[in-house]
Amino acid sequence: MADAPAPTYPQTRAGDVVEELHGHRIADPYRWLEDPDSPETADWVLRQNAYTEEAFAEIGERAWFTELMNKIIRRPRAGMPVKKGGKYFVSRNDGSLNQDQIFVADTFDELRAGGGAGRSARGARMILDPNTLSEDGTTSVRGFQTSLDGRFFSYQVSEGGSDWVDFVLLETATGEPVDDAPIQTKFGSPSWLPDNTSYLYEAVPHVGRADGSQAGQVKTGLLKLHQVGRPEDDDQVIVDIRDDYTQGIVDKQVSVDGKYVAVYLIEGTENVNRLWLLKITEVDGRSILSDPIKLIDTAYAWFEFVRSDGDKIILYTDHEADRGRVVQIDLAEFERTGELRLEELIAETDDAVLAVAAAGDELIMVRLADAQPVITRYGLDGSLLGKVEITGGAVTGLWARPDSQEWFVGLSTVTSPTRSYRVETGSGHAEPLDDLVPPGADFDPPAYAVERRRATSRDGTPVPYFLITPTDSATEQRDPSPESHQPRPTLLYGYGGFNIPVEADYRPMWSGWLAAGGVIAIANLRGGGEYGKSWYDAGRLADKQNVFDDFIAVGDHLVATGVTTHDQLAIHGRSNGGLLVGATMTQRPDLAAVALPGVGVLDLLRFHKFTAGAAWTSDYGNPDDKAEFEIALAYSPLHNISAAGYPATLIMTGDHDDRVVPLHSHKFTATLQRAQQGEAPVLTRIETQTGHGMGKPAAMVAAELADMLAFAAHYTGLRVPPQ
Repeated sequence: MADAPAPTYPQTRAGDVVEELHGHRIADPYRWLEDPDSPETADWVLRQNAYTEEAFAEIGERAWFTELMNKIIRRPRAGMPVKKGGKYFVSRNDGSLNQDQIFVADTFDELRAGGGAGRSARGARMILDPNTLSEDGTTSVRGFQTSLDGRFFSYQVSEGGSDWVDFVLLETATGEPVDDAPIQTKFGSPSWLPDNTSYLYEAVPHVGRADGSQAGQVKTGLLKLHQVGRPEDDDQVIVDIRDDYTQGIVDKQVSVDGKYVAVYLIEGTENVNRLWLLKITEVDGRSILSDPIKLIDTAYAWFEFVRSDGDKIILYTDHEADRGRVVQIDLAEFERTGELRLEELIAETDDAVLAVAAAGDELIMVRLADAQPVITRYGLDGSLLGKVEITGGAVTGLWARPDSQEWFVGLSTVTSPTRSYRVETGSGHAEPLDDLVPPGADFDPPAYAVERRRATSRDGTPVPYFLITPTDSATEQRDPSPESHQPRPTLLYGYGGFNIPVEADYRPMWSGWLAAGGVIAIANLRGGGEYGKSWYDAGRLADKQNVFDDFIAVGDHLVATGVTTHDQLAIHGRSNGGLLVGATMTQRPDLAAVALPGVGVLDLLRFHKFTAGAAWTSDYGNPDDKAEFEIALAYSPLHNISAAGYPATLIMTGDHDDRVVPLHSHKFTATLQRAQQGEAPVLTRIETQTGHGMGKPAAMVAAELADMLAFAAHYTGLRVPPQ
């Protein structure tokens, strides 16, 4: 590209905040940007967005990607069906809507059938249209449930992408609202009890505003019981661990047979838990909960309730099984002796367990074989029944119940969203459910090839990654010369944290980049969940640097093997992946031409002071501890920026992100703009009325992805058709 003058950025006032932390003097000149309500911050956001918009006027690729991404985002789609309260539910979108609509049917045949009086064009009745909740589409539905008898339909509403949600209750048959107390909490959802008039929920005391723009800390760890029709003040406290945990999480699961509530007690995002059982009895039509039976009262591994049959309880665990196994316990024996004896049903294999569910008299297990899903059926005694012969790059959903002889699974590929299957117990026959997708103007995705490759990290550890190459690329069509087979602009993606596996799943941006002729690399980094607990442990706390070394190794491998060049490489990640990009670009500014950190955790010395940040100490450590502070300081992106030539950088955040609050991106932007010595621009894209990314309306998603891809294409030299 032709040389351009160094950018002149909007002015950002540098304050004089300096703190003494564990023997270090830490300057924080942009501390004032932590206040989202200050007029100065609001003015800074306006000026930065205006500057970014002006810069994008010079990026000719924007118009092409905007048109393309709107076609991709507007593809007709249907979610994976679920069966709740004896009824079938599915989400659908014909491509014209910002938010998916939710439909209900009494039978599965009706869900698939044609239209009828008072019904949709696809045969089922619409029970909820989130598009009516706001004019701009920024109010979304985070989840829904039904009472066990199907009478009540409950859903959770989020405004502006916030993690705070309001519970709304409807009569399933009529869609009419039920007069019930307004319950507001964070992250939570109701779990209905067998009396069908009460539910459990995690109560989070309200802090500041619930529109997503508040940044105060929240204290979690409270499980309550709500009775429909009663005021919230009457809700009964069932479990309260707020005094025992820094950031306690209380999750819950009602057994399908209605006999137990499994209660999970977790410290933040730790991957170990305590597991309690509450027995459910019926007294005068009310569900009464017992005192907890503390099966696991010391958190040393992960234990998860799968199903119950009287006193026989089946659990998934990684105790003495790095990649997971299934065990059975005898509850009566435990109550009698106080000793927990684990009887192994399904042994650990070389592949990490992603999910376990019970369907009829079978157990369904999803494993990752080299980060690629394999679905296997077992008997309740652990006997192997066989594999389910369906394929995809990632499992997007799994619904199964012990009282159902059918189960559903959703899979996606790099360029195709969820494709759902209905599977029969007994035969294991899988039927694709493509007819659930409504008609509409579809998008013909680009053809591609997937290859598994391995780089070598700094300590010698092999780092696998997916290499995804267009096989009918726009580049080859426009330029069939031999040069078109030379190194190509490549987008490298990673995450590497919180035991979350990264698969070759569907993301609209993959289709956009491939359609333009670009190459994609998806890295499986330590800290993720692709290869079991030891793989995760090797990428957190004192070993967090391994994640960045792994990512850098993949980038260098792409260059060394001729896939791309440093001048053609773009790196991208969101949230913890935003930290990954920030750390990589500050440690190796020469690695890539473009950096795209989205909603990233970029201030590793203060992350724990805002909203739910204290929960992340499982991976990042606690900066209040001197030893863990030193580790975080060594890689914290904000604190490792120096005067240097950095890649062209587009930093993305939302002003209502109450998970990774926007101060991370704001302070990183201001610091990087001040330090940038090269001509590559440092821009920030700050969306309004959006949060961490969930529930974002389709129009906003398309616009953000178009800008990301246009920016990456412009500064890696990826050519798109002339406008």
